Amino acid sequence: MTVCAIEMTTTDPFTITADGSYAARLAGNGDARYVERWTLAGPEAYAVPLPLAQPEEADSEVLPLADGRVLIHRRVAERHSFALLYPTGAAAGPRTGELQLGAVDWEEGVLVTLLPPSPDGHAAFALAASDTGTTVWQVAGRAFGPERVARLPGRCSGGVWLDRTGRLLALDRELDGTVKAVAVDLGRGGVSPLLQITDDSDDRLLLADPDSGLLLIRSDAPGVPRLGWGVLGSSLPVRFPECLRAEGPAAVPFAVQPGQALMPESCGVALRSAEGGLVLWRPADRRVFRLGAPAGWLGGAGLWSAQGRLHLPYATPDVPCGIVGLSLPAAPPPPVRLDPSPRAARPVPLQQAPLR
Repeated sequence: MTVCAIEMTTTDPFTITADGSYAARLAGNGDARYVERWTLAGPEAYAVPLPLAQPEEADSEVLPLADGRVLIHRRVAERHSFALLYPTGAAAGPRTGELQLGAVDWEEGVLVTLLPPSPDGHAAFALAASDTGTTVWQVAGRAFGPERVARLPGRCSGGVWLDRTGRLLALDRELDGTVKAVAVDLGRGGVSPLLQITDDSDDRLLLADPDSGLLLIRSDAPGVPRLGWGVLGSSLPVRFPECLRAEGPAAVPFAVQPGQALMPESCGVALRSAEGGLVLWRPADRRVFRLGAPAGWLGGAGLWSAQGRLHLPYATPDVPCGIVGLSLPAAPPPPVRLDPSPRAARPVPLQQAPLR
């Protein structure tokens, strides 16, 4: 196990598009907040501020799109409003253009949050959750403003994409006293079970990789909340590695190495520890690697490349827009594949996990 000093990180959300081309965050401090877009696809990352005449509220949410525009979700009076911000490039006049997309009415007891960036890069979705039910709204990519695309009984949270088209979405649904991850087909509004480890366990999906089918899970099926992993569409059970036990259930996986078709055990996984540190791991290993995160690491976010390079964004007074690259230490000899026969990557309930 490699242990390095952990640097301080910032907690403000930093969101990266699914293809890694852009990112966005709320920059500034106190009452002087503004949207900042990062361009990541070129040889060097650079940031473009998108200020408006009035500062943004600290609780506003931002989400980048693949065309370089940034979606912003604001609470305005009794409504949740959505708009797209973009740099105008004009020599004079406002530096930021704004396209209003519409709004959703505020309801008492309903929490409205943006879902992670859609894999297609153009649509954007929001979750409106209450104790009585949850609505999935498409708030960008429609011609006539926000549109309801799915309605589920129970309070839902989370949000993990299961495919590359932006149609299959996993949500953690609290219903009848337990939390189970379910899969929602946004094309037809259908809902099907995804995680059912035991009848009374809370089974949440934290992250998924559509290429390999790797699923990162948090469940209390072993008796206490533990991090585990499984494979989408596989009949094999969930594993709860001992090397992840020390990280505790509060560790959050935030990036998975793509491009490892049929080899989920070879995928690099990056986690943010409860203390804000960086942990690297792959399912084939029986150990984790704790590494020093860069000073000013933004939001505990990052992106794996298919070549196995982990890119972490950071901002410091000296480097306001920076990306540092890390590599997972060499893997052991290639393991035997878990499921050598090709299977359709469709959500199916995973079998009961071994508790030892």
